[in-house]
Amino acid sequence: MYHVQKAQATRLAAPPGLDGRVEGLRRATLVGRDVGSVHTGFALVALDPGGWVGTHVHSTEQSFYILRGHPQLTLDGRSYRLAPDECGLIPVGVPHAWRAADGDEPLFLEMNSPAPRLLDARQPDTFWTGEPVPDGVGESPDIRDPRSRTFFRLGEGQMDVDNLKVGAAVDAPTVSASMATALLAYSGIAVKMLVDQRLGAVLHTMFMVEYQPGGVAQPHDHPLEETYYILDGEVEAMADDEHFVLKPGDVFWTGVGCVHAFWNKSDARVRWLETQAPQPPANYSYRFNRDWDHLAEKLE
Repeated sequence: MYHVQKAQATRLAAPPGLDGRVEGLRRATLVGRDVGSVHTGFALVALDPGGWVGTHVHSTEQSFYILRGHPQLTLDGRSYRLAPDECGLIPVGVPHAWRAADGDEPLFLEMNSPAPRLLDARQPDTFWTGEPVPDGVGESPDIRDPRSRTFFRLGEGQMDVDNLKVGAAVDAPTVSASMATALLAYSGIAVKMLVDQRLGAVLHTMFMVEYQPGGVAQPHDHPLEETYYILDGEVEAMADDEHFVLKPGDVFWTGVGCVHAFWNKSDARVRWLETQAPQPPANYSYRFNRDWDHLAEKLE
């Protein structure tokens, strides 16, 4: 099972039934229960200048990635002014609110796991506390401050292997280097984890993927759901033997057991934001067709 939504089909609209709880919020659900997902709720969210979302909590685990603008996020009583390429985790049950400054029009991606219940469900998964949305402007998250442990910033050059060949200064404005924060590079592909266990996530992960020209991921599947939001470039994709080309703003989702693959046949890099839900198991998170085809040939 899979789902593809082209950028031109995405329509941001005010969610129904939230009068008095939000102002200037527009949202487009890209992946959810309506396409067969049970673990993934993926959406594009916009706030009009001066818009806000009242304080609330979720029974889902949520993460976000800022595409445009500088929204203010108040999380568990502390306010932060976010910027493009910053992301973070909103743990289950933690109160939070959003606000856009006058003249600013933030746009960001939002991931919930498990997939939010449908609007007509008897039991909601969003609960409004009634607290006012904080005024003022929060400070940019200090990624090195342990109190900002649920935030991460994808800095310029962090996806470039050549930039990582020399040591970082002790006061570099990033998290401490470790295996958990390392750039994974293979087969013309670079992967940088953004939201995972180190930020406190337990139900899903979010990461950035970049394909060099000629980069390829051979046909495979997973015991989990994946979502891909294309940011730059074009990539050829396959799902259950159907081929298509993905471009910026397109969304691709694969369910458990969907055999999929990617090929960058262009002469430019391709970059997308990817999520997995649930989190991958310690072993057997990838099943490549070619390995089992090899076994079948040996057994003939």
